[in-house]
Amino acid sequence: MGKGDGMEKVVHVDLADRGYDIRIGPDFGSTLEAAGEGRAALILADSHTGPLYRDAVCHMLENNGFICSYLEIPAGESSKCLSQLGAILEHAVEAGLDRKSLLVALGGGVIGDLGGFAASVYLRGISFLQIPTSLLAMVDSAVGGKTGINLPQGKNLVGAFHQPVSVAVNLATLETLPEREYRSGLAEVVKYGIIYDEDFFGYLEKEQDALLRRDAAVLAHVIGRSCEIKAAVVAQDEREGGLRAILNYGHTLAHAIEAVFGYGVYLHGEAVSLGIVYANCVSEARCGLSSDASRRVQDLLEGFGLPVHIPRDVEWNPLRAVMSTDKKAQRGVPKFVLAERIGAVQFGFEVSEEALEAAYRSLASPDRQ
Repeated sequence: MGKGDGMEKVVHVDLADRGYDIRIGPDFGSTLEAAGEGRAALILADSHTGPLYRDAVCHMLENNGFICSYLEIPAGESSKCLSQLGAILEHAVEAGLDRKSLLVALGGGVIGDLGGFAASVYLRGISFLQIPTSLLAMVDSAVGGKTGINLPQGKNLVGAFHQPVSVAVNLATLETLPEREYRSGLAEVVKYGIIYDEDFFGYLEKEQDALLRRDAAVLAHVIGRSCEIKAAVVAQDEREGGLRAILNYGHTLAHAIEAVFGYGVYLHGEAVSLGIVYANCVSEARCGLSSDASRRVQDLLEGFGLPVHIPRDVEWNPLRAVMSTDKKAQRGVPKFVLAERIGAVQFGFEVSEEALEAAYRSLASPDRQ
């Protein structure tokens, strides 16, 4: 599925006429080749990434004959909302974008999700290019075509499937990523090992220190393999009718944590780390995951500086209420992805209320710290 050598790699997402390449390289040069030529383009960025990379991206697009406009929105999860969506759509009209225009999402997961959704509904759908600048976006949210925004009641409750024309990963953008954001992205990387590839999980354990140093060669391999795994899953189940659910391992509780605490208190990857430990607890009780495997996962997450326990004074009931609004829930009952072992998971589990709460109590107790 992947090809390329050295610091450049191409991973193809095989979706027939909607297929596209994820291009991973050390700069913006070759990664922007798939943008095409000679159209109007709106570059959407946030107040963190825009000042850093707007000029370089605009210059590359203009060299390909694009006429560029630019919109910058406030950084943070709170921007992934209806009001910002409206602002983007109005700006697109003012900029004269038509059905052959291109929306460029330059930033992390918030920009990719929000920009992709705007592209999916503007004029009933225009092309968009993902340029992820955070590790989390590179390995997860920029790949697979899921777009959306949050509502006060929960995360990603409004959205659409809208595949990009390409995903352009510039590894150099990770050099400016804040440490907390970088570590947050590692939670999604760990997830891929749990759900799909035990050997990859072992590689993460072996290269933990190199990853924390942001070693370029190790990062290129880790991002490439993460994208390969997600591309393989998406190619089999584009619209989350079955297998794609495994990509949500740990996310049921994670989304509840983000909603209850307020977006930004826990970064997405930090919430996913807690959700993974929680899913492991449920998996031990319900799916036969060994305590040794669960401990390996927790140790790796801790080694990456991610949270693995929740404050003991946080009540269960508000979190459980939000879990009922999860996209995978049916009639208020959440469906869980659970692990049999590292590298193998199953989806569609219903878990008793007693087991759900017991796992949560374990997550908050001292012996899980």
